[in-house]
Amino acid sequence: MRAARFFDSILKLKTSNLKLSFLRKASQAFFLLLFLFLFIQTQSKGFDTLGYPVRVFLDFDPLILATTFLAGHAVPKAMLLALATIVLTVLLGRVFCGWICPLGTLHNLVGAVPVRRKAVSAGLYRLKYYLLIVILAGSLFGLEVSGIFDPISIVIRSLTLSLYPLFNRVLMAVLAGADAVGGAGFTAGVYENLRGGVLAFNPPYYLQSAFIGLIFLAILLANLIQKRFWCRYFCPLGALLGILSRFSILGIKVSEGCTACGACAAHCQADAITDGGQGRKSSECLICFDCDDPCPSSAVGYGRLSRRAPLNLSRRGVVTSLASGVLLAPFLRLSPPVSNPLLIRPPGALPEPEFLKHCVKCGECMKVCLTGGLQPTLLEAGLEGVWTPRLVPRIGYCEYNCTLCGQVCPTGAIKRLTRAEKVEVVIGLATIDKSRCLPHSHARACIACQEVCPTSPKAVWLEEAAVKNHDGATVRLNQPHIDLQRCIGCGICEKVCPVSDRPAIYVTSLGESRSPDNQL
Repeated sequence: MRAARFFDSILKLKTSNLKLSFLRKASQAFFLLLFLFLFIQTQSKGFDTLGYPVRVFLDFDPLILATTFLAGHAVPKAMLLALATIVLTVLLGRVFCGWICPLGTLHNLVGAVPVRRKAVSAGLYRLKYYLLIVILAGSLFGLEVSGIFDPISIVIRSLTLSLYPLFNRVLMAVLAGADAVGGAGFTAGVYENLRGGVLAFNPPYYLQSAFIGLIFLAILLANLIQKRFWCRYFCPLGALLGILSRFSILGIKVSEGCTACGACAAHCQADAITDGGQGRKSSECLICFDCDDPCPSSAVGYGRLSRRAPLNLSRRGVVTSLASGVLLAPFLRLSPPVSNPLLIRPPGALPEPEFLKHCVKCGECMKVCLTGGLQPTLLEAGLEGVWTPRLVPRIGYCEYNCTLCGQVCPTGAIKRLTRAEKVEVVIGLATIDKSRCLPHSHARACIACQEVCPTSPKAVWLEEAAVKNHDGATVRLNQPHIDLQRCIGCGICEKVCPVSDRPAIYVTSLGESRSPDNQL
């Protein structure tokens, strides 16, 4: 094949100016910077549209494609881009892992730290294949857990909920410190240039931010045990691409000039080299070309593969994984299906059972939320719904004219709505606790909830009433009431309620459009 001869000729170049390992590093840097650029662009610029395909890395993810199809029996058109990743893998091998994946690049950066690494059992690489089987088997029964382990989802979720807010606050502290030294307004120009780009317009706070950040830190620090520890032993996307790469046309091969010196094995990122350098596990090879440079006999080449090493999965492990995946779905659903009044889903969210089948916990909707009101669940939606989004009005309300969360959802768990459709969607209903409301129980004037209500006509209406104050004098006040036919549950009334500890007006999921059962 001409392509094989072309790559092989490039591989044989031993000049210091051009090496394929250098091209691979350049590719990794480019895609990591592209990923970070798109991540930063995942925020409103004053319009209700996003100017870049911010979710494109998720659209190219074949693991999410597979589990969305199996669990939800539907695939958004944009996710068909994942077929390109499949074709690329079948043609060239696991180049997505070695050349494109942003989490893989971060692993390489941490793995470059010179420490003495520990030996790990040679057969541990099978764990990711067993995990993949569990995920796919669970998906057949409507259980979507791939996003917990998928590398693209991990990076987006960790950046959104932990690292990006931390970066924003550190940068704001630095700018504030510079102002303290240089005088008020000293960094005003820098702030304005960064705001809306590297610096978020309104740096949000997220529940579980430290917890999710620590998990991500542990995944990266595992590279100090073995390089690309997560990729080698736990990444289900890597396992899926590894299976596909066993059918790849091209790959790393070794010529008869190999002396089995083992020099290449010491530089292999994925522990894919066997027999002292004479063999390659194509399912594990990342096509990184790190094995080329140390080869003293120039025996490493890239071309058409004639044979491939087996996966060597045990029958017991496969059967156990299948059984675990099948049993996992009913196990996580043992609790009775009781509606949680605090589980307020974003507008456009599918009915709860379907929502859980589609949501991959990537965090894109939380990243793009204008007010920071979308927060990750822990157990509010059960074990099956861990890290799915819910609206917490006390933290941030649902902006009346915003439809961004539906635009960035990669799997259709949140439907894309027009602005006209969105303002008709009910995500909950507000209720007034008259025992805490200032005009109702404390004879103090307050119409904050009515003033901010965005619906037209307003869902909060006022009724003048005569009440007695603490001196026994009669005063006339406007008391708020809720029009249940007009309230959409956006939560802005709860957000602005001046009763700070437990607001006198609050929103629950009752009345949500997506559920015919959760009604008043």
